[in-house]
Amino acid sequence: MSENSSKIKFHSGENIPLELHKVRVVQKLHLVPIERRLEALYEAGFNTFRLDTKDVFLDMLTDSGTNAMSDRQLGAMMIADDAYAGSQSFVRYQKAVEEVLGKKYLLPVHQGRAAENIISNAYVRKGSIVPMNYHFTTAMAHITQYGGKIEELLYDEAYVINSKHPFKGNMNLEKLEECINKHGAANIPYIRMEASTNLIGGQPFSIDNLRNVRAIADKYKIRLVLDASLLGENAWLVKQREEEFKNSSMAEIILTMTGLADLVYFSARKLSSSRGGGICTNDYAIMKELEPLVPLFEGFLTYGGMSVREIEAIAVGLYETLDESMICQSPQFIAYLVNSLEKKGVPVVTPPGVLGAHMNAMEICSHISQLEYPAGALAAAFFLISGVRGMERGSISNQRDEYGNETYADMELLRLAVPRRVFTLSQIKYVEDRMTWLYENRNLIGGLRFVYEPPVLRFFMGGLEPVNDWPQRLMAKFREDFGDSL
Repeated sequence: MSENSSKIKFHSGENIPLELHKVRVVQKLHLVPIERRLEALYEAGFNTFRLDTKDVFLDMLTDSGTNAMSDRQLGAMMIADDAYAGSQSFVRYQKAVEEVLGKKYLLPVHQGRAAENIISNAYVRKGSIVPMNYHFTTAMAHITQYGGKIEELLYDEAYVINSKHPFKGNMNLEKLEECINKHGAANIPYIRMEASTNLIGGQPFSIDNLRNVRAIADKYKIRLVLDASLLGENAWLVKQREEEFKNSSMAEIILTMTGLADLVYFSARKLSSSRGGGICTNDYAIMKELEPLVPLFEGFLTYGGMSVREIEAIAVGLYETLDESMICQSPQFIAYLVNSLEKKGVPVVTPPGVLGAHMNAMEICSHISQLEYPAGALAAAFFLISGVRGMERGSISNQRDEYGNETYADMELLRLAVPRRVFTLSQIKYVEDRMTWLYENRNLIGGLRFVYEPPVLRFFMGGLEPVNDWPQRLMAKFREDFGDSL
């Protein structure tokens, strides 16, 4: 489809996104009183991952596995071939990967981090260096688990929170060559490009940049690996922002991007609005290197740890990734929220990216030291005053170094994910209203400290507590301003 709500103008002059879908199934939400939300925070160790959904109004934690599935996906799940081996559901999945992503060989896995584990197991050794435009939490954890280290190679403008640069996810080409020359090509198992860079605000890279990375990879005979979990949205922003591709179809853009990579892996929870994942390539030798690890870690080669119903949904979802009206909905809602908050003076990451809107906690909570985790504090404070669950993307999401020392994130962000076709515009406006109020009362927010810290991926299950009684004072101010409102 070629419809695009960004081309629809309102007579009033308002610039608002128009949903090009209708809601046919609904799920009831609950907004519990702020007093209960405070109790829930203490029960969850001030970690939004540990909140129970009965206490959550709008769940903006992630888009992973929370995107709305289409009627066609749900219908496809009913014709699944429920076989352990040789399932025709897998044949349909394989065909979709070949037609949409342009890759002949497919290895199924249960989600994106399973692909990261298999790729790291196959290629990363002690002393390996993996250059990337920016890390993702699970990607870095798997690489370090197998003895490797990462090098993040962004241009300086990527770290400018408030910017107009269209492709802040571009890899720094000069730094890439320096990295290869410093460590030696033999010690670099692959170069990783993430579409789009999750932890710096969902920022895309350009195809021109990817072509140049490919040229460097060829020069030094190094594999190029593409994390395509948010490929659809990156491709849509390429169409909006890269002159060469303004008249190209989504199919053409996606095939151009995947065609530049030796190996593509993805979380279907993001890419195709369903649960699962995959690793794909046109290189037979790569496929044979990775193939034995799938039965070891995931399941047989035609289900890879997924149910066949999920596999059917993935296949349909991949084709729907080519539908511009479907892909554009989330980034347009994100842009609406980001632009509205910026007009109110709330510090946000710009230009608007993909996956979600990102609040600049370093500036909003400038009175809180990174030692006390400002992004985590902002996430907790926002849940308290709104019932909206976001995700900390800052130093809590980092991991300690090999000596146990704290490492501080380049950015302290509160991410408010906007899954595809899940929220209404009135709900987005509620988020805008409560975030604006919180920004006006930001000095009431205080810091956090760990009381329980897991050794790996601590942001998932770690427990924290406030450094003083700031949550009670923030709740009192809420009641003063909003009365008995939820």
